[in-house]
Amino acid sequence: MKLAIINGPNLNLLGTREKEIYGETSFKDYFNLLNKRYEIELDYFQSNIEGVLIDYLQKINCDGIILNGGGYTHTSVSLRDCISAIDIPVVEVHVSNISDRESFRHNSLLSPVCEGCIYGFGLKSYDLAIEFFIQNEPI
Repeated sequence: MKLAIINGPNLNLLGTREKEIYGETSFKDYFNLLNKRYEIELDYFQSNIEGVLIDYLQKINCDGIILNGGGYTHTSVSLRDCISAIDIPVVEVHVSNISDRESFRHNSLLSPVCEGCIYGFGLKSYDLAIEFFIQNEPI
C-alpha cells in the first residue's frame, strides 16, 4: 500500500507556528515517526501554492491521499474540483479542531468530496487517516 500525505500552506511551519494550537513537533520529525510506525510506503509533499498542490494531486499514483489543505480548505473551489476529478480516495485531515476555531474555518469546501474528515487530534489526525486506509484496504 502506498499513501500520499499532502500538506497545504503554512504547514511547513509546524513546530514553530502557534505552538498552543499546532504543537511543537515539526512535520518532518512526525513524518519520520510515521515511517517507523507503519509498514507501508508513505509519500510526503507540501506546498504553499494552490496550483502546485493541484498539479501534484493530478499526477500522484497511490492507493490513498491524506490531505491537509490548510487555509485552502475554506477557499479553494479549484482544489475541491481536483479532488472530485481524480480517482484516488482522499481523507481530509486537520491538526486543530476547525469547528472550535474562527467561524470562517467551520466550512470546508473539500469535505463533501472526500471519503471522510479527521480533525482536532493534533498530529495524531494523520495516524487516524492512515489507520482508515489500512483497515479499508481492498483484499
